[in-house]
Amino acid sequence: MSKKYNWAILGCGNIAEKFSTELKMLPNANLYATASRNLENAQRFANKFDFEKAFGSYLEMVKDPNVDIVYVATPHNFHLEHTLLCLNHKKAVLCEKAFAINTKEVEQMIAASKENNTFLMEAFWVIFRPKYLKIQEIITSENLGKLKFVKSDFMFNGDYNPQNRLYNVDLGGGSLLDIGIYSIFTALMFLGSPDEIKTLAHFSPTGSEESISMLFGYKNGATAVLTSSFDSEYKNESELCFERGIIKYDRFSKDPILLIKDKKTTKIPFENGPNMGYQFEAIHVMECLDKNLIESPILPLSLSLKLMNILDAVRKDAGIIFPNHD
Repeated sequence: MSKKYNWAILGCGNIAEKFSTELKMLPNANLYATASRNLENAQRFANKFDFEKAFGSYLEMVKDPNVDIVYVATPHNFHLEHTLLCLNHKKAVLCEKAFAINTKEVEQMIAASKENNTFLMEAFWVIFRPKYLKIQEIITSENLGKLKFVKSDFMFNGDYNPQNRLYNVDLGGGSLLDIGIYSIFTALMFLGSPDEIKTLAHFSPTGSEESISMLFGYKNGATAVLTSSFDSEYKNESELCFERGIIKYDRFSKDPILLIKDKKTTKIPFENGPNMGYQFEAIHVMECLDKNLIESPILPLSLSLKLMNILDAVRKDAGIIFPNHD
């Protein structure tokens, strides 16, 4: 049985609400503290999810000796600053994706984790969900041959609002870091880092990229076609096309996985678990801490660095610039 850990939330926004809803389900996770730059917001959040304390300062929270793990849920542009703050106060960190704005920042975060001998992991929660584990099982158990083609999309039609963080370049706005990262992660996990990248991006009036299509090429002949967008509706599906079969799945729904082989389609169910599945990454973080690890063996920091390297290459090809960081 894992020991009980005091969790703290840094940044009390929408994603933190989703995470906290599922964190409450875990018997060894104590909802201990929330922090916002506005004490009223932190207290409101704490009251809603039954956290013990609320702080109107991030520094004040990380100075609390009882905090064990901090979930960093602020916008992308603050991830470096807030992660370093936590690590330098010896607090284990689960930081939302995108991990940071660029490779240089991720390298600083990794260096701080090692210097402080303190746990750090990117909150790429999908890798811990039962659906992903089932897909890995299918790939291992079925004789599908080599993976030759990956198609992965994440799109939704959001109302354009120049004040929204999704369209604010200063906050790392744009579909790429917010949702395109899921499609890229899919290609990275199943095909590895690409050898060639081509992109086509469209920009909003604020200068943020609101949709992007990406073509990844690999020396072994494999290809990935990836898309993210804030301005069109589409199913958030991925297809893995092998020499002798296809695996097709929706990233977030509870729909069964489709295995297409020998011209027959088989629906493969899986144990989804309750809610969205954010609790699985929290479970893993606590298991790592039980073992005194400072990084995850399933989602190592080297993998997050590879992912950010690809994001940087995509941005370079597409002309996506964050002036305060690049």
